[in-house]
Amino acid sequence: MLPEIEQLLVIQDRDQKIKAHQIELNSLPLERQRVEQALKNKIEAFDQIKLRGKEIEVHRKKLELDANSRRDTIAKYKIQQSQTRKNEEFQAIGQLISRLEHEIEQIEDEEIVLMEQGEVAGREIQQAEAELKASRAQTEQQLTALANKQETLERWLRETATERETLAAAIDPDLLSRYQRLFTSKNGTPIVPVEHEVCMGCHMKNTTTTVHKAKLAREIVYCEQCGRILY
Repeated sequence: MLPEIEQLLVIQDRDQKIKAHQIELNSLPLERQRVEQALKNKIEAFDQIKLRGKEIEVHRKKLELDANSRRDTIAKYKIQQSQTRKNEEFQAIGQLISRLEHEIEQIEDEEIVLMEQGEVAGREIQQAEAELKASRAQTEQQLTALANKQETLERWLRETATERETLAAAIDPDLLSRYQRLFTSKNGTPIVPVEHEVCMGCHMKNTTTTVHKAKLAREIVYCEQCGRILY
């Protein structure tokens, strides 16, 4: 194998890894956003559960006030009833008292339902709060891991870029320029082996002469179909 090919293969390996790591690095902001959004969704869900519990409690207290208001009214009616001497007025007040007592019963029934709902909501809030706490811890760990990963990738890219620059300095500029164009146009595989007269890049057959030249390794040989460098 030509020394130039050996050197280019090392550069190709570094370039492929740089490309893969750069893609991975570029994906980190989206991954971070996904992690943060997942926590945000948990927080919003927890807030909704708490709001539901609060609404139940507010409604229950309102019913309690409504019931107490009716009890106060009943007490006043009873005083008024005890003071009247008219039978018709006595009966009318009695009917009012009966109606208010019936309303109080209905309110108390509704209060019982709300109390049961409140107990369920309380358990849901406790469970959701525990889950949110776990999610916060998990999110913190994930964000820390992503930050460490970013730092590692950036350091590796800097080191590899320096190494790659040193390797490239030993390559003929024209050959390096062609390699770089091929790297871009051939999706990161500018140098490929030829096997059974077939280019392993485009999988097309080359002439026997071209394959023979590649085997002799005396000059740079290019695939007749795709233009990749063959070895």
